[in-house]
Amino acid sequence: MTFLSRSRFLALFLSGLTLLSVGTAVHAQAPAAPTDKPLKVGVSAGPYGDVLREAARLSEKQGIKAEIIEFTDWNQPNAALQAGDIDLNNFQNRPYLANQVKTRGYQIVALDESLLVPAGIYSRKYTRAADIPAGAKIAIPNDPTNGGRALLLFQKAGLIQLKPGTGLYASVLDVAENPKKLQIVEIDAAQLPRSLDDVAAAFVSSNYAYLAGLDLNTALVAETAVEEAKPYFTLVFAAREDRKDDPRIRKFIEVYRSQPVKDFTLAKFKGSILPAW
Repeated sequence: MTFLSRSRFLALFLSGLTLLSVGTAVHAQAPAAPTDKPLKVGVSAGPYGDVLREAARLSEKQGIKAEIIEFTDWNQPNAALQAGDIDLNNFQNRPYLANQVKTRGYQIVALDESLLVPAGIYSRKYTRAADIPAGAKIAIPNDPTNGGRALLLFQKAGLIQLKPGTGLYASVLDVAENPKKLQIVEIDAAQLPRSLDDVAAAFVSSNYAYLAGLDLNTALVAETAVEEAKPYFTLVFAAREDRKDDPRIRKFIEVYRSQPVKDFTLAKFKGSILPAW
């Protein structure tokens, strides 16, 4: 009886090994994960997403499905890209990306340009920058590159003077002259349109200006000259460095930078946002 039990045990053990071997072989030959998942493209909330959705509509006809994912915080699209939660993003200019790569160690690279998005200084109280009184509050974005960009525009408006050579990376500490002793407050970019009820003037980027119904033609001063555009307010696509040559990413950008998408952008935004190709 003991011998029979051991024999049966050995037979069952060998049978189990056979089944395990077969299962392993089947698993090894299983098909790879499907490659037709939508390309995930991150963007800040606002009009940039409208252009991406039009490109996604057209790219699907060419076999590239794309899902457009909007973020309300400018820090999120790059974090999501680095983590692999999205495949591509389109919301930032080159200096902003360079600063994020430097400070956060992201392995993200700029690809092709997408939109030309001039910003402006807006006010609900004044029609000329010169009318802003002494001691008034002015608002700028609280991220380094767009904060510097705002200070440059306030300098262009004749309200402040920056230290020589500070450029786009200027901070409030680089204000050399402030004859009206204006109070410069730093606010999250998405909140700047709302701040117009509380401040004399605010720098507002075009996506948030569009959402708030602000017309660039009514700005006290705006980034308008083409020579000012690069790299300060031209948006770029960005991808992780190890995905920059991904054929689906390249194909989607090709569709985006096509004549139909250019026509869509010009018709919808009537000059407040322009194609950069």
